[in-house]
This record gives sequence, C-alpha cells and structure tokens, in this order.
Amino acid sequence: MTEEGISDLVSRKRAVQAGLGFLVAFAVIYLLAVGVGLDELQQALSGAQLRWIAAGCLSTALCLVAWTRVWQIVLRVVGTPVGFRKLVVTFYAATFANYVTPLGQAGGEPFIAYVLSRDTEASYEDSLASVVTADLLNLLPFFSFAGIGFAALLWQASLPEAVRPLVLGLAAMAIGVPLLAVVIWQYRFPLGRFALRVVTPVARRIRFVSADGLRERLRDLNTAFERIAEDPRALAHALVYSYVGWVFFALPLYFAGLAVGELVPLLLVFFVVPASTLAGMVPSPGGLGAVETALLGLLVAIVGLSQAPAFAVALLYRVESYAFALVTGGIAAVWVVGRN
Repeated sequence: MTEEGISDLVSRKRAVQAGLGFLVAFAVIYLLAVGVGLDELQQALSGAQLRWIAAGCLSTALCLVAWTRVWQIVLRVVGTPVGFRKLVVTFYAATFANYVTPLGQAGGEPFIAYVLSRDTEASYEDSLASVVTADLLNLLPFFSFAGIGFAALLWQASLPEAVRPLVLGLAAMAIGVPLLAVVIWQYRFPLGRFALRVVTPVARRIRFVSADGLRERLRDLNTAFERIAEDPRALAHALVYSYVGWVFFALPLYFAGLAVGELVPLLLVFFVVPASTLAGMVPSPGGLGAVETALLGLLVAIVGLSQAPAFAVALLYRVESYAFALVTGGIAAVWVVGRN
C-alpha cells in the first residue's frame, strides 16, 4: 500500500468510524449512568478529591513515558536510533491515534507504525516490527499482573461466577497469544507466500495495492524481526520498562478509588485492569463504553462496591487513563503534524 493510499484511508474512513464510535459509546455510558441512578452517581462524584485524580493522570503520563522507552530500545536494535524527547511526542501522538480508532486497541499496529515512520527516520517495516515487538513485550506484564490478582482472589476464596469467563479469557490469551506468535514466526515464509497469492488478483483492481510492493515489504519486515530476535539482552532491558509502564497503567484505578473514598486493594487492581482491558477489543474508540461496563461489573462483583461508587470509580479511572491520554496525545499529534 502506498503512502497516498494509507493517508486517504486514515483521513476519511477512520474519521467517520471514530465519530460513529464515540456517539455509540457515549450513549452506552449514559444508559449505564441512568441504570445506576443519576442522583446517586452525582453524589458519589461530588466529593471526588482532585489530588488523587491528578495523581492518576500523572501515573498515566509516566506509563506512556516508560512505554516510549520500550519503543526506543527496540528501534535502536533495528538500526534506527531516535532521540527520547522526540520519540515521547511521537508515542503520545500514536496513542491518540490508537485511542480514537475503533478496534485500535485490538489491532492498531499498522496505523501506529505508519505514524512512527512518518515522524522518524524509521522505515514502515522497521516501525511495524518495533511496534509489534513492543506490544508482545507488553503482553507479558499484562498476564503477570492478571495472575497476581487472580492468585489474590483464589487466596481469598472469592472468585464470583460472573468473573470466571474473564479468567478463562485471560488464561486463553496467556496460552494462545504466545503460541500464535511462535506459529507465525515459524511459518512466516509460507504465510507470506499465501498472502501474496491472495493479494495478487486484488492488486490488479486496486490502485494503491501492489503485489511487488507487498513482497518487498514482507522481506524487509522479516529482516527487521530477525535483527530484533538477535539481541535478547536489549529485549530484556525493554521488558523492564514494559513492567514499569504496566504498574503506572494500573495505578490510576487505585487513585480513582481513593478520590471517591473507596479503597480498591492493589492486588485486585492488578486483576481488574487487565480483565477490563479485554473489553477494549470491541469496535469503539479505545473501548469506550465497553471498558466502563466491564469495570462496573468487576468492581461490584470482585471488590464489593455498590453500583454508584463503582461506576464513579470507573468513570474517574477512564478520565485519568483514557481522557487524559486522549487530550495530551491530541496535543502531541498536532505538534507532530506541525514539525512534519
């Protein structure tokens, strides 16, 4: 796909999808608020302490900075060193793009790689390999923290029936995602040839798809992944920052609870956040609407909060983690467009 084709796809189709996604998501959140009780929700939010909300926003900022470092390490391995200050802004801009894109949380890597390649000297293939590698590294702490929280639930003998599907989903991902990554890596050449066979007849009808271009991109992408795999020490270094980022990614839920006078135990935070993140795979921008619904159910079922305080905590968490990243990422996106 050429840059013109990608740019056209980003500027039109994604804008329409994002707009519709936000409308549906806000409707879902409003219906949830009505179901919980608008008066009760307003009462729960009225005494929210701004210092804890600010702490949650700061934690989100530090999370994105730590994950930027993961990017930087992986990019250096593929031979594209990028200054940290510049890359932080690019990462924030890419986060904004991810959070406004329906299904961005589930599969926005090609789009983020496009943003990265446009703002740095990295090729699209190196950018995509770096983004996919960073995402895979971030999955390890995702499952680690979920496992810690799950162990805490088992220790307390308080695993509600409604939560078991999420536990099974996390377990399936913990086994399935690494296995899928291994299978794709082992059979990357047959899969690449299959993709070329599928694309070749399509390329004759679509102006911005080229079989030769895809063949070259697959070759370059494979080269980039091979360079990354040859430096396990750098990957281990990046994994440390991945874990640090996940700690700061989870803490805003704890701070949201403190803001409304509700204590959400840290061990349970480490289960609730990864479990609710699974809801981010629905076709809405950043999982908006679905994540709030999941958080409400988890906080009621696992933590034992009543509905109004639970929904207040869920909303504040999303303000600290999603809305804050959306605003700061939007500013970064404007900056990136300006400097390009």
